[in-house]
Amino acid sequence: MIEVPQVVTIAGIDSGGGAGINADLKTFHNQRVYAASIVVGLTAQNTYGVQALLPTPSAFLHEQFESVAVDFAIKAVKTGALFDAEHVHQVVQELADVHFGAVVVDPVMVAKGGAKLLTNAAIALVKTELLPLATVITPNLEEAQVLLDRSIETEADIMQAASALQALGAKHVLIKGGHAASATVVRDYALFADGSSAWYTAPRIDTVRTHGTGDTLSAYITANLAKGLDIKDILPAAKQFTYEAIKQSINVGHGHGPLNHWVEG
Repeated sequence: MIEVPQVVTIAGIDSGGGAGINADLKTFHNQRVYAASIVVGLTAQNTYGVQALLPTPSAFLHEQFESVAVDFAIKAVKTGALFDAEHVHQVVQELADVHFGAVVVDPVMVAKGGAKLLTNAAIALVKTELLPLATVITPNLEEAQVLLDRSIETEADIMQAASALQALGAKHVLIKGGHAASATVVRDYALFADGSSAWYTAPRIDTVRTHGTGDTLSAYITANLAKGLDIKDILPAAKQFTYEAIKQSINVGHGHGPLNHWVEG
């Protein structure tokens, strides 16, 4: 019998298949970990954007947590889109009652097409309740700016922002630079719990096929934390995997297309 690391994603379903739980499961499969899922909500969505949202009723969200907790040996958990304050608070309370190992928080706020996936009240709870649980938080520049209510423009700003997010409770902070102004490279910055830090750089690819990039990166991190790897060893590989998943693009959809989760990683 083969022993396999087990993880769970807590997020929304993307009916178009490119982001959310859909991207998480594809990444987990690529990384050869077994994945359970707790559905916080449904979206009517495609590569053009999000047309409708349907949050999961609280009672059913609780049933999902209980079902997963009593049966699976979860070693790491990833959170994605949590929709509203009620669901953020409930997820925090549920995580306090179970033992799911490392917690990777991807503070998803806006879909590629512009739809808002986290209310203002929910953002406040992410800061005060969810971040203190986070082993790793993976905001992009825009999400970091919202969480901290400040402009982030220079590399010095990014480093200061990482320190501020760590002060809110996250052990390790990865700020993704995909939304930066540079036309040639994408630079991500990591601040680790021990105070050390690192920059990760990849060429910028001129493409709109980037739907699910943040989900893919954070899911890769989650999978490898479940395997017992150190975060400092995971992040360079996570950066390279995400880069290749964008570079080796697949022709799906007519808008912001999905990544290629078949690449080797």
